[in-house]
Amino acid sequence: MKQRFILFLMGLFVTGTVMGSSLKTDTFKTQNGGELIITFIKHSSLMLSFNGKIIHVDPISKYVDYDALPKADITLLTHEHGDHLDQVALQKIEKAGTILVTNQACRDILGKGTVMKNGDKSEPTDYLKLEAVPAYNYTEGRTQFHPRHRDNGFVLTFDNLRVYIAGDTEDVPEMKNLKEIDIAFLPVNQPYTMTIDQAVNATNMFSPRILYPYHCGNTPVQQLADKLAGSSTEVRLREM
Repeated sequence: MKQRFILFLMGLFVTGTVMGSSLKTDTFKTQNGGELIITFIKHSSLMLSFNGKIIHVDPISKYVDYDALPKADITLLTHEHGDHLDQVALQKIEKAGTILVTNQACRDILGKGTVMKNGDKSEPTDYLKLEAVPAYNYTEGRTQFHPRHRDNGFVLTFDNLRVYIAGDTEDVPEMKNLKEIDIAFLPVNQPYTMTIDQAVNATNMFSPRILYPYHCGNTPVQQLADKLAGSSTEVRLREM
């Protein structure tokens, strides 16, 4: 594994800029001096800023006032469910030149967007490499929620910093193919996504340096942190 130099700054806050209150953020430095700021909105909605470029992930307007957030240079949609696809939020963050990346089902609903399917790779800009990876349910009685081959997770690479945003998925075997993941977002909310034990198994399959549980509902995610204590993965719990 190549040597990786990443400075992790914890517990930073954006104050007085979003609805007059604070959204928690974590900031990461890349080997080439880039700065990635991750803003934790709610559920599966995230905002990433890399050297001032804005990437919104699954923006949902009931979670935050998107009029108060920066417009998107890139928007990523993992799939078409109502807690991931919100046309009102999309309209609020769109500007001239916004790049929209979706699965085919979102493209069919919206009538626009660049479609990526599982296994596709892209470099939509000179500061981002993007991979679409499988996200699905395999447990009997739950496969209808997120059928195989339909939805995406995404791996985003900024310089040498690799961020995995899993979307809605269980601990699918394809996670063993994930390499050198620095930051991972895993959903922990059955019956739709993972149990705590599935999230532990998923983490052990690819050993991210930092894990953020998200899309958690009422799941007691402290139990996940406890089960992974002493592993090579640092679990960071944020209000999501």
